[in-house]
Amino acid sequence: MTNEQKIIKNKLGLLRLAEQLGNVSQACRVMGYSRDSFYRFKELYDEHGEAGLQEISRRKPILKNRVDPAVEEAVVALAIEQPAYGQLRVSNELKKQGLFVSPGGVRSIWLRHDLETFKKRLKVLEAKAAQDNLVLTEAQLQALERAQEVKEATGEIESEHPGYLGSQDTFYVGTIKGVGRIYQQTFVDTYTKVAFVKLYDRKNALVAADLLNDQVLPFFEEENVRLLRILTDRGTEFCGALEHHEYELYLAIEDIDHTKTKARSPQTNGICERFHRTILEEFYQVAFRKKIYHTIEELQADLDQWLWQYNHERTHSGKYCFGRTPYQTFQETKHLAQEKCWTHCSLRRWMRLLMCQTWTRLRLSQPFENSRVSDEVLSITYHNINSYL
Repeated sequence: MTNEQKIIKNKLGLLRLAEQLGNVSQACRVMGYSRDSFYRFKELYDEHGEAGLQEISRRKPILKNRVDPAVEEAVVALAIEQPAYGQLRVSNELKKQGLFVSPGGVRSIWLRHDLETFKKRLKVLEAKAAQDNLVLTEAQLQALERAQEVKEATGEIESEHPGYLGSQDTFYVGTIKGVGRIYQQTFVDTYTKVAFVKLYDRKNALVAADLLNDQVLPFFEEENVRLLRILTDRGTEFCGALEHHEYELYLAIEDIDHTKTKARSPQTNGICERFHRTILEEFYQVAFRKKIYHTIEELQADLDQWLWQYNHERTHSGKYCFGRTPYQTFQETKHLAQEKCWTHCSLRRWMRLLMCQTWTRLRLSQPFENSRVSDEVLSITYHNINSYL
């Protein structure tokens, strides 16, 4: 609600209160208005309706003090041509052209045209480039690239279609008596916000790969959509040398690019972090007050029910969802991914598979002790490599 709407609401409230009480003086005393103001509001409302209650500014612009229209057009044009320039530099650049306007005058012009911030100027530039098919200059490209880096550093991730970028993270759920620590592996498709969650009693590379192998990739294969890239933080469960790290190996086998967040910037992976807050508030804090869990399997069963409701029934206000559910968004936009022609058998992929085959066979000859998940993941990896080769 804007300030103008609040003002109209208060004035309407005064008129309606006086009507209900049948006493103007008492209504004015309660609402903090004078009787003179009441009768003025009533007259305006009777003549013009709610529009008559808008706040009328007594300040009238002094048009003779405004800059020349040619100067104003030059300021607006330079704001779009060089969106990174500040008001002082714009003033100096225009002086070279023989146009004199103060830095304060530049800012006043920007305010009139809604260009007062760097983000707003970039937005106008992007819209104009898309509309007129402009060829951007080097300075404009640098400004747009810098804005893109800021967006990624603050959690604004650009995603073109389902499967374009997945976000994965580890979430510490808590400790259950008799079970121990519980960790949650989370995957969220950054375009549709479809989420996958699985609980484990450990936090390492094997469980991170197991989530992808057990839930994520089968879903994308069933929908005939390819997962191109995954964004993770720099935790040890996600990062390591390819020949010694199960998660990196699995991504190499599936030909999925791995992008890591900026150091000491957890907001870069903000989509997963926001989902963790949602699942904490809407599921865990409620479930742990309703039921006592004795095993991970019990908690996972209830979590799967909530997750189905999250993906299929709960509307999402995300950037690309527009009030639809994540699954509905996926179904209605997956054609964007399917229209892309990706080369699955690239030379890079074959080199990765050849390198991974030798490593996997060595690891299978010496399986980890007390690690059921590692044997499963490695055996699946071995069979996948043989099927490709």
